[in-house]
Amino acid sequence: MIIPQDSTVPRVPESATVPAALKDQIRLTEVKLPLDHPPEALEQSVLERLKVPRAAVRQIHVFRRGYDARKKSDIHFIYTLDVELVNPRQTIAKAARAAPTPDTRYKFIAHAPQRAFMRPVVIGTGPCGLFAALTLAQMGFRPLILERGKIVRERTKDTWGFWRKRELKTESNVQFGEGGAGTFSDGKLWSQVKDPLFHGRKVLEEMVRGGAPEEIMYVSKPHVGTFRLVKVVEFLREEIERLGGEFRFQTKVTGLKVESGAIRGLMLEGGEQLEAQHVVLAIGHSARDTFLMLHKHGIYMEAKPFSVGFRIEHPQGLIDRARFGPFAGHKALGAADYKLVHHARNGRSVYSFCMCPGGTVVAATSEEKRVVTNGMSQYSRNERNANAGIVVGIEPADFDFDARGKPLVPEGERGQVLAGMKFQQSLEAGAYMLGGESYNAPGQLIGDFLKGVASTDFGSVLPSYKPGVHLTHLGDAAQPALPMYAIEAIREAIPAFARQIEGFDLPDGMLTGVETRTSAPIRIKRFDRADHPQRYQSINTAGLYPAGEGAGYAGGIMSAAIDGIKVAEAVALDICSRP
Repeated sequence: MIIPQDSTVPRVPESATVPAALKDQIRLTEVKLPLDHPPEALEQSVLERLKVPRAAVRQIHVFRRGYDARKKSDIHFIYTLDVELVNPRQTIAKAARAAPTPDTRYKFIAHAPQRAFMRPVVIGTGPCGLFAALTLAQMGFRPLILERGKIVRERTKDTWGFWRKRELKTESNVQFGEGGAGTFSDGKLWSQVKDPLFHGRKVLEEMVRGGAPEEIMYVSKPHVGTFRLVKVVEFLREEIERLGGEFRFQTKVTGLKVESGAIRGLMLEGGEQLEAQHVVLAIGHSARDTFLMLHKHGIYMEAKPFSVGFRIEHPQGLIDRARFGPFAGHKALGAADYKLVHHARNGRSVYSFCMCPGGTVVAATSEEKRVVTNGMSQYSRNERNANAGIVVGIEPADFDFDARGKPLVPEGERGQVLAGMKFQQSLEAGAYMLGGESYNAPGQLIGDFLKGVASTDFGSVLPSYKPGVHLTHLGDAAQPALPMYAIEAIREAIPAFARQIEGFDLPDGMLTGVETRTSAPIRIKRFDRADHPQRYQSINTAGLYPAGEGAGYAGGIMSAAIDGIKVAEAVALDICSRP
């Protein structure tokens, strides 16, 4: 990859200029075709839309392919196409829904100076940390990357060891280790964050280079799945090392050295100290001991809302039929997903979270004697069950009380910044107790949950959570798995969701508790204004760059990776601006 040497020219929005290579292209949107269309139908649709002969078209590139399933009897593909033309100016004037093709190529905004500089440090190797490190390495800054967990292959063995043998390793699990929490997920690669400079395209391109399927570049809801993500993570590490970056695994940061409001170094477990002037803090949403350490050092942070709930499982075929009707099982559509929201009478919002078609519910704790659930899928999405989090939004005002409404802290200590973390821990400890104190998760059939009675036998839907599920009463007021306001909201939401997805209230469906780590319970505040000289740095500690999910600025693989790239650019510009 060629890196430009001019570090002073800022990148411009894609609307400002179109490179020569793109001047012969136009973009066509809303090209509709049947699911079973032959390959030549795409070309024919372009020629009909443009009203030109075949000789006028050099090449057709599929930029995006989605599907419209609003009418189950008429599901069809919707294409966005970049068409390379012999004479684009004449053709654009004739074409409906046509415009010049924007430039989506990534452009480096800086390059490491020739003078000596202190290499930047990245803490964490989730998608945010990896893409921050990759972008810095590609610009010549040779980052040092610190990761408390193990390399991804060893971490995978430890994680499966917990699922199969109940042997939890607190520094090597679903949350900690190379690849971050997203490694054990559905591998979704889409996001709703604004991305005017197309950083997301860079993320997808790098992942394809690392072995992800090429279709992620154009399908509307790309995903990779756990096994393929492992290979991509290994590629990113090797690429960063090839470019001069250095990784140090099983290396936990336990303290900071701050002087005159600026970061000057890091303390590592074992007593070692590192000098550092630029530190990317990409620690993930479960690094609770690191949150405590940062708070102790006075790094400014605020409590933020998050959500808690259960994992719900249905037969994947039920979801396919509800979403696709007669097209259920069509190979072009794959396993169906859903996205649901309900506003309950008690004022709480209930929504589906991290939906995993054809996946499994996984044990995601990183702490002993606690139970946490999450969802995971492989690329094939061919497991028998669909699962999703059904979660309820909670606010900082809720954090001071446990599931039974009892205070977690004395009245005079309420409203503290880290109260959300303690609230999460209380629910996870309660789930451990409800599950039988063996890392089994507490579970209940949907029908029993709606009726308010304990489950005693599994039905037709067998839970996928490992090590296992202990049937109980998740909504028992004497010992509820979640606060009763959340239980009531979910009980109201499930029948409402069934009006959108037939069978969602299937009596034999499974609820498994608890889902608590939907996002970080804090936000480590940073300067976000584009014109601020300390952009993306902590508002009270210069040189410290809070980033990704753990800092409260992302939610998912793609948004975290994009945030990592943006923060890396800010680091690069700051280093280059120094004498």
